Amino acid sequence: MRALVTGGAGFIGSALVRALAADGVPVAVIDALTYAGHRDNLSDIPGFDTGQLAEADVRDRERVRDVLEAFRPTVVFHLAAETHVDRSIDGPARCFDVNVGGTYALLEEATEYWRGLGPAERDAFRFLQVSTDEVFGSAGQEELFTESSRYAPNSPYAASKGAADYLVRTWSMAFDLPVLLAHGANTYGARQFPEKLVPLMILNGRDSAKLPVYGDGEQVRDWMHAEDHAAALRRVAEDGRVGESYILSARNPRTNIEVIRLLCEALDRRLPDGAPHARLIEHVADRPAHDRRYASDPSKIEKELGWRPRVAFGDGMDKTVAWYLDNVGWCARVSSLYGRQRLGLGAAAR
Repeated sequence: MRALVTGGAGFIGSALVRALAADGVPVAVIDALTYAGHRDNLSDIPGFDTGQLAEADVRDRERVRDVLEAFRPTVVFHLAAETHVDRSIDGPARCFDVNVGGTYALLEEATEYWRGLGPAERDAFRFLQVSTDEVFGSAGQEELFTESSRYAPNSPYAASKGAADYLVRTWSMAFDLPVLLAHGANTYGARQFPEKLVPLMILNGRDSAKLPVYGDGEQVRDWMHAEDHAAALRRVAEDGRVGESYILSARNPRTNIEVIRLLCEALDRRLPDGAPHARLIEHVADRPAHDRRYASDPSKIEKELGWRPRVAFGDGMDKTVAWYLDNVGWCARVSSLYGRQRLGLGAAAR
């Protein structure tokens, strides 16, 4: 395998690069290095040549073409995207421009590159669209998303990812590009930008700042560690059936308030002078169109590809809290780009 990872300097992308490089897989990265992508996320990876990081937007077809021709990947992992629901509410135009327009541009260039390969190389090539369970909308009380669940997005972010998924499927059907799709659950772990729930709660708790909880906090999310997410993506790329989609889930549906209280307990153990950190919890107005529940059934990837998560939820959360508290420099650098202010008020649409 020779892996090209778009968005590889971001959270899940850098976890994937780290896992691939650890196994000696040659990796190249395309990343625009916007607020959520950082060279720091790649600089300490043994076996990864930082010269293989192209600072470029996937909408820049000429740069993408140059990277494809120079690196000659056998797999393209497409993770580059605007990924935050709140930001998509405040600025939907950018979300669609990057997530849909970027996917279109990448598909065009990947298809031309693939067509120029020899027969054996064409057969081996894969394009993996890294999607989300949010394209399915809000699950019913006992419902589990499967690969056949109907798309029903409720945020601009989810709609943009759904539209990108449809583009990928179209390129498979109309142009025979060998594609795969992966719908990941909510992911947590090291190096996640602090606008997301888990790092935001950890850093606010460290600083004795309020822990804002949308609405009643009973919204359910399906949680998976970044290392497990990266391993699942690799398994899909290597062994998945062309044209198929795969649900990626560690079977960990938890309410937001449950996750926050678990983080508070971990902070209490690490920072006893600030305990109890649960006193910092503050319920705030809910997000517009906030999906109530995500929960997925990963039976397909488990049965067909033999993938199982390895990181237990409690252990993963403890490990994540420790990483953010121990990596003060990284947190300070990325926090300078984001004041942990409330997003998702829909100002752009009013």
